[in-house]
Amino acid sequence: MKIYIVRICGLLLLICLSLSPVYAQTQSLGIFNGHSDIGNVKHAGSASYNSEAQSYTISGSGTNIWFDHDEFHFVWKKMKGDFILRTNAAFIGKGTELHRKWGWMIRSSLDTNSRHVNAVVHGDGLTSLQFRRKDGATTEEIKSTIKAADVVQLERKGNVYTMSVALKGETFTSEKLEGVDLGDDVYVGLFVCSHNPNIIEKAVFNNVRIVVPAPVELVAYKQYIGSNLEILDIATQNSKVIYQTPGSIQAPNWNKDGKSLIYNADGLLYQFDLKTSKPNIINTGAAKHNNNDHVLSFDGKMLAISSGDGENGTSIGYVVPRTGGEPKRITETGPSYMHGWSPDGKTLVFTGQRNKEFDVYSIPSTGGPEKRLTTAPGLDDGPEYSPDGRYIYFNSVRSGLMQIWRMKRDGSDQTQITDDGFNNWFPHISPDGKSIVFISFLKEEVDPGDHPFYKHVYIRVMPTAGGKPKVIAYLYGGQGTINTPSWSPDSKAIALVSNTNLLFPVYPVGK
Repeated sequence: MKIYIVRICGLLLLICLSLSPVYAQTQSLGIFNGHSDIGNVKHAGSASYNSEAQSYTISGSGTNIWFDHDEFHFVWKKMKGDFILRTNAAFIGKGTELHRKWGWMIRSSLDTNSRHVNAVVHGDGLTSLQFRRKDGATTEEIKSTIKAADVVQLERKGNVYTMSVALKGETFTSEKLEGVDLGDDVYVGLFVCSHNPNIIEKAVFNNVRIVVPAPVELVAYKQYIGSNLEILDIATQNSKVIYQTPGSIQAPNWNKDGKSLIYNADGLLYQFDLKTSKPNIINTGAAKHNNNDHVLSFDGKMLAISSGDGENGTSIGYVVPRTGGEPKRITETGPSYMHGWSPDGKTLVFTGQRNKEFDVYSIPSTGGPEKRLTTAPGLDDGPEYSPDGRYIYFNSVRSGLMQIWRMKRDGSDQTQITDDGFNNWFPHISPDGKSIVFISFLKEEVDPGDHPFYKHVYIRVMPTAGGKPKVIAYLYGGQGTINTPSWSPDSKAIALVSNTNLLFPVYPVGK
C-alpha cells in the first residue's frame, strides 16, 4: 500500500535543496501582508507577531461586525482561489462585552460595508458563521452547536464556505454556506472587535495556518505540493513550522540525540539539523528509491529502510548505518515496507504483500526467514514495537474501518485498541511508553484501506493504558505526515509534515 516517491525531475530537487532555512525573512506580521482598522473606530487597533512562538497578538476596538457595516481591526493577506484558514485563539482577560469577537474573515474589500464571510467566536461563547451577501446588505448568521470554540477553521472551495470549529482536543463540528460570491481576489485574515467603541479588546492566536490545497487536477503520486516540517509540543498542542519546501518531504524520524531529524524526499534520505535548519543527504548506496517507511533502531545506530529497487520498482527492506553506507538487503521478496525494530535490535517488523494479502511479518535484523504474524483478511500495516518489547502495535482494516490494534511479539492475543468513526493509521509509542500517537483520516474523504496525500486529518494521542483519544493537531496532510516513529527522545514533542501549495514563501520562521 505504500508507493515510493516518483522522481518528477532533477530540477525540482535542486530547487528544494537550495531553499536553506525556511525562507528566513523578518516580517513583523508573519504570514500576513498588512493590518487595518475597518470602519470608523474610536481607538486604533494593533497587531504584532512573535516569531519565536509563531503567535499573533491582535488588539481591536469597534462597535460591531453586523447589520450593513463593520468596525474592527483586521490583519490580512491578499489571496485568490481556494484555501483553508485555521487557528487556535483566546481573548486576553475577562473583557467587558459579551459579544466581543475574534475569528477568521474573508472579505471582498477593506470598505466598512464590504461583502464577507467570517467564522467568529463571541465573548459569551456564541460561535457562528456570519456573512454579508452584497456590499451594504444586512449580515446573516448560521450558529454552531459548539460554544466557546477555541479552534476555528474556515475553508473556501469555489463559492462554498465551510466553518469547522472545536473545543481544543475534540474533533470538528462543521457548518456550510453556499452561493456567496466574494470574487476571486479577496482579503483573508484574523480580526478582533471589542463590540464597544470606547474600549479595546485583545486576543492571542496560535497555530495560524493559511493552506493552499492541492488542485483537483493533481495526479496522485506523480505530482506534489509543498511541505511544512513542524515540531508539535504535546503539552501545549502548539506547533512550529521549522522548514518549508515546495517539494514533497515525508515521514520525519527523530534522532536519539534530539538534535536532528531524518526524512525522505525524491527517493533519498536526509538528515535535518535542528540548529542550522539545513538538510544533508544520507548515503544509502545503491538504495536510491527510498520511500517513507524508514525507522531507527532503539539505540539510534541503524536504519531500516524501504527502497523500490526490486523488480518493477517493488519495495525491498534493507538496513544501513544511520550515518550512511552501503545497505544490506533483508527481505528477499516485496513489496516489503519496514516499520519497527525490537528494542534489543535483533528483530524487524514490516508490512509485506504476499499472495495478494498485506500482513505484518517479523524477520531477523541480519536477514533470514520471515514470520507471518497476522492472518486476518484485509490490510494490516504500520507495525511497531513498544519500548519494553512486549507488544507490537499496528493498524488493521479487519473490523471495517482502519483501527489501531496490539498483539504480543509472537503474534498472539491480537486486540483492537481504537473503535471510532475514523480511519486510524500508524500508531507510534512514546519513548517513555505512556502514550500512543496516530493519524486519523475522515471516513467521508478516504477509503479504510487508503492513506493518501492532501486530506483533512487529525493527529490524536491516547494513553497506552487505554482511554479516549485526544486531538493534538488539525492538519492538511496524510501520506508522509507521521508514517514513521516521530517522537522526540524526551516524549514531549513529535515531528510531522503538513502540506500546502507553496507558490510563494508563506511562513517566515524566527530563531
